[in-house]
Amino acid sequence: MRVSYGWVIVGAGALMTCVALGAMFSLAIFQEPIATATGWSHVGIASAMTLNFIVMGIGGFVWGAASDRFGPRPVVFVGAVLLGLALILSSRATTLLQFQLTYGVLVGIAASTFFAPMISATIAWFDRNRSLAVSLVSAGMGVAPMTISPAARWLISAYDWRPAMLIIGISVWVLLLPAALLVRQAPAEGAEQEPGTAANGSKPALSAVFRSPQFLVLGLTFFACCAAHSGPIFHMVNYATICGVAPMAAVSIYSVEGLAGLGGRLLYGGLADRVGVKPVIVAGLLVQACALAAYLFVSSLGEFYALAVIFGSAYGGVMPLYAVLAREYFGPRILGTVFGAATMLSSLGMAFGPLIGGWIFDTFANYSWLFIGSAMVGLAAAAIALAFPALPRERTEPALGMSS
Repeated sequence: MRVSYGWVIVGAGALMTCVALGAMFSLAIFQEPIATATGWSHVGIASAMTLNFIVMGIGGFVWGAASDRFGPRPVVFVGAVLLGLALILSSRATTLLQFQLTYGVLVGIAASTFFAPMISATIAWFDRNRSLAVSLVSAGMGVAPMTISPAARWLISAYDWRPAMLIIGISVWVLLLPAALLVRQAPAEGAEQEPGTAANGSKPALSAVFRSPQFLVLGLTFFACCAAHSGPIFHMVNYATICGVAPMAAVSIYSVEGLAGLGGRLLYGGLADRVGVKPVIVAGLLVQACALAAYLFVSSLGEFYALAVIFGSAYGGVMPLYAVLAREYFGPRILGTVFGAATMLSSLGMAFGPLIGGWIFDTFANYSWLFIGSAMVGLAAAAIALAFPALPRERTEPALGMSS
């Protein structure tokens, strides 16, 4: 029963990440219609996404800690209510500042309630196939470009951007409120000591956890990984359009990335269960960096599709594996807090891309420097990942040498 209901948690988590992250990232689809209708600058609209990631990062830490204390269900239920409300308010914004506050701040707060709590909840349900289960929850983000993004594009074409965002906000309530009620905490595991637990069985001091080499390398790698791919992801539709790809076809590139990300999560998650998490992360980060550099040389739709498969599978496959490392290093008891803190760092990395990409486009009228800089940051992420300490099961001593 434990394992079977664990797959229900996986399904609910995948739906939540798909709808929540898909609604948030749909700003990439809304960007040009909003700019055309309102006269707001691209960098001003993109800054809403930057705010989104900053607030989402802080919220991820807070909501992750809350899920450790109160359980995941109340956290994701509150998030579902807030996300629908935030999108509805954003659709009514009449000034750029109002839009930045409602979409940038409120959507960020709401979206942060899902990822860390649901990843933490999923890990607690599985002893085997843990990387695969976490990857499937994260796969919701890969499905989003194939579902939410085309739906947003169709709604914008049919009704304009304001009614489209309003409809998406209402749909969030319809889909996520029932899903939140399915979420349960896993039954208590055995009394055996987990990695990262103090010698007397109590929780380790968080100050020691956040100063440990395990967390520092985890957080820095997660930060650099997201800083590398956030700008290209957000600006990909606009970049393809500039290269001569038709707008609807440009959105389909975004969808291909999402489909590839889904496959990448399954592939990388399965590999991590067999050969280990660290080598899979390092390999994925190297592939991501090479793909980012290759975007400088594409122009046709077919070339965009081919590179989207490589790029999407790489960043999509790597992302959920950080949670598995966090669990291996620190155990399940403080996983929501620890992974929430790591997610905060990753969100700060994500915050730079949309803003810098918007500034580069407004300044140079192209995205070349965005892809050059992103590739360099991607290589730095792979270099940092090589410093991951050995996992606790590979050591003879505990993961954290501390006591309460």
